[in-house]
Amino acid sequence: MTLPARMRRIVEASHNFEPSFDLARRRTASAIGAVLLGLTAIGFAWMGDKAQELFTRFQSHNIYLTLAATPFVFAGVVWLTNRVSPAARGSGIPQVMAATKNLDLAYTKLLSLPTALFKLLMTVAILLVGGSVGREGPTVQIAAAIMVACHKVLRVPMTAGVLIAGGAAGVAAAFNTPLAGVAFAIEELASAFEQRVAVLVMGAVVISGMVSLGIAGDYVYFGVMHDRLVLRSVLIVTPVAGILGGIAGGLFSKIMLSFALSHHPWFLAIRKRPVLAAFGCGLVVAIVGVATGGLTWGTGYETTKQMIEGQSMPAGWFGPAKFLATAATAVSGAPGGIFAPSLSVGAGFGELLSFAFPDDPMPAVVLLGMTGYFVGVVRAPLTAVIILMETTANRGMILPLFLTAIIADAASKLVCNTKLYHGLSHGFLRQAEEPREQQA
Repeated sequence: MTLPARMRRIVEASHNFEPSFDLARRRTASAIGAVLLGLTAIGFAWMGDKAQELFTRFQSHNIYLTLAATPFVFAGVVWLTNRVSPAARGSGIPQVMAATKNLDLAYTKLLSLPTALFKLLMTVAILLVGGSVGREGPTVQIAAAIMVACHKVLRVPMTAGVLIAGGAAGVAAAFNTPLAGVAFAIEELASAFEQRVAVLVMGAVVISGMVSLGIAGDYVYFGVMHDRLVLRSVLIVTPVAGILGGIAGGLFSKIMLSFALSHHPWFLAIRKRPVLAAFGCGLVVAIVGVATGGLTWGTGYETTKQMIEGQSMPAGWFGPAKFLATAATAVSGAPGGIFAPSLSVGAGFGELLSFAFPDDPMPAVVLLGMTGYFVGVVRAPLTAVIILMETTANRGMILPLFLTAIIADAASKLVCNTKLYHGLSHGFLRQAEEPREQQA
């Protein structure tokens, strides 16, 4: 072989090597990110649980002091968030959605590690004073930020698929529900779900799930539930749960979007005074918490678990009270998610339904109430069904859950046509575009 021919072969081989090396580096970044976000999700869950334990201990001996502590901490957290890291406010899922549509935002404060750390700490701070927030939405933003950081360190180009995979793995790690993570990526985070993204999502979910499984063990989030409904009950209960739950969830979304985006003078005036508004919201949360003997504080996980196990709440007022506490916490602008509190509100709503259907097993009706309301809020039927199926290990209820979810999605759309997270993500996109327009 002549020298020029050898040189040509070497150049061709190097060109073939470069794509293989880039692919390996991209996979390495995703794998490392998935491991780190799995560990972070476990740490976040531990911190959140400890925060709720501390607050439960505090309010059991000083319940009336919460009327001062909760609103002042709400106001302080919102003031600090607006001053230090505005991208950390609220759920975290809209931020990831906005970044998938404008990748420049992924490298700014929207998905930076300082924002992720601040989000984690402020969510724990809100839980420390009984705020009705969840850690699932914040985990999505934190997970996406970790993925961005890993790809940046290894100098791998960022894609929307990476953010989608990180967000999906965040949901999977927070609930210990791998299938729900994949479903959430399909329904909410990805507008166009390509095969490459599917492989990336499943890889990230599997790795983060293995980390969670290895450290936290194979636990079922709400515990195992074996109750089922007979066909006659399914045909009667599911339409009621779907319609009423969808309307109630749609109303919650309407409230959230109005406070965040409405140009009505009332809402504009509230947004101009965020700290004062947060103080008022914190006061509402505190008053409801004191009035209910502490049942509405925090995520509502323990109360929801008890209802799934068949224990009734006093007088059936838990659902409406938790709705009020969650709405007040969510519109305050403080960092924190709505997944877990929405499931808790839905459980209270399902308990109310169980009074109308006393011959049917209460846990099964509660599960349908959770589905109807949760779908009404997030408008992600597949995600909701899989989350509840995986968190209760109940496959026998899958068809009633799907029927309820489909009906609830349609009912919610009649009340609030805009999907909650998508509507909120437009706000972050507009805020990112405003400085450019001013410069132009």
